[in-house]
Amino acid sequence: MTNTHHPIALYGFLRPRPQHADEVRRTLSSFVEPTRQEPGNLQYHLHEQEDGRFFLYEVWRSQEDLDRHNATPPLRAFLENLSTFLEAAPEGYFNTMISPYPEAV
Repeated sequence: MTNTHHPIALYGFLRPRPQHADEVRRTLSSFVEPTRQEPGNLQYHLHEQEDGRFFLYEVWRSQEDLDRHNATPPLRAFLENLSTFLEAAPEGYFNTMISPYPEAV
């Protein structure tokens, strides 16, 4: 069976408050391996910039897979308190990929 949906990419920057940087790093790092095991996850990467921002890059097979991921309790708990940990709103982007992604089929 071929997936007729295009993969979804989600990416952006998070700037933690200095006093919460270590906690944000630990929390985001704790999401990496479990997320990579979720059905529909094609890529999940976390980077730390020299200026202290964190960059997340995710690719999901479908919107339904991303929605299921966003409903996981650990992620929900983190997102509900996000403003406590960050200096500003996340700079995020969400797009349907138009380039081929062989693993998505």
